[in-house]
Amino acid sequence: MTNEQYQEAIDWLFVQMPNYQIDGQKAYKPGLDNITRLCAFFGNPQEKIKCIHIGGTNGKGSSSNMLASVLQEEGYKTGLYNSPHLIDFTERIKVNGENCNKEFVFEFILKLKQLPEDIRPSFFEFTTIMAFEYFAQQGVDFAIIEVGLGGRLDSTNIITPLISAITNVQLDHQNILGDTIEEIAREKAGIVKKNIPVISGDENEAVKNIIKAKATQENAPFIDATQIHTDLSSDLKGNYQKKNIRVVWAMVAELRKQGILISDEALEKGLLNVHQNTGFIGRWFEFSNHPLTICDTGHNQAGLEYVFSQLNSIDRHKHVILGFVNDKKIDEVMDLLPENSEFYFAKPSINRGRHPEDYENLLREAKIFYKIFNSVQEAYLSAKEQCTNEEMIFIGGSNFVVGEFLEKNLEIHK
Repeated sequence: MTNEQYQEAIDWLFVQMPNYQIDGQKAYKPGLDNITRLCAFFGNPQEKIKCIHIGGTNGKGSSSNMLASVLQEEGYKTGLYNSPHLIDFTERIKVNGENCNKEFVFEFILKLKQLPEDIRPSFFEFTTIMAFEYFAQQGVDFAIIEVGLGGRLDSTNIITPLISAITNVQLDHQNILGDTIEEIAREKAGIVKKNIPVISGDENEAVKNIIKAKATQENAPFIDATQIHTDLSSDLKGNYQKKNIRVVWAMVAELRKQGILISDEALEKGLLNVHQNTGFIGRWFEFSNHPLTICDTGHNQAGLEYVFSQLNSIDRHKHVILGFVNDKKIDEVMDLLPENSEFYFAKPSINRGRHPEDYENLLREAKIFYKIFNSVQEAYLSAKEQCTNEEMIFIGGSNFVVGEFLEKNLEIHK
């Protein structure tokens, strides 16, 4: 397999399959019928691996990478399935921090082309079965599976995990999951399985009660991670990570109850070495010190509130680069923008990317100092030219903005 052949296969995959990351709601195919048939076609690899299931509006990516790092520190061969990817497709599927083998991806796409006519998976269904098969072939001790969207009808919900966790519930993807926190909570609580412990990390009593009611219905032990007090810290530096650490602590405690050896040392070292062990970036990621340059993929209202609050706590003038996709409610974002900042709005280079000219009326109304750019890289180069070493640059608003920035600049930075 050449690099050209691999890229052709990936390009074919993105074109052929409905892809939420690119196309949005029209690519979303809820329900487990298709993934059930797809898994059966490949011999149900998800039944050959021990899984841990992690959902939630925000924090599921950080929590899953933290737990993977902890398990790796204990010496377990650990699979990790996250989405979306920032730079390369293979980031979605990792074993002990190493991206999925490109040869495997190429060969698996060839198998996909041989699927019966009546099985036509979505992009996410395909990547999910790919992860299951890769983890089974690699003989992982544990596979940490992050929910894609929602929970109840998500493709990943075909698994029977050792434990489940729901980090939190916030308003996001309302056009798919529901218009209220309660409706979304019920969708996310759909990952609760009979007799399988579920950890809840949300402080909202209404959310907590919905998850607890579902756990009671399924006779599943309910663990409230918000009641946990720990001084453990992580190399993932966002202030919001303290909440995720509690969820990880609770997951470790439940795994220990099942006889799985995880030492206090592995827990502590795992939390402090997430970047090194899993290659996880994009959450309050310090790209540079000169000038201070931070990336964060927080993109819904709750995520941006956390991120912008932390920005406000930094006493520097800020150059803030933001970009959004078509379904983003820009007016909500305008109310959250950090203080002491000038703004660089850019269009993410994907189909769903929204050009700032479309919402420039909101920018004017916000009475902020802003510029508009056709690409994230143009915005970054402009901000870098204006920024002194006593100031800082922030890049965010969308996974795609951060991914685009890192793809253009990470190798140069290294």
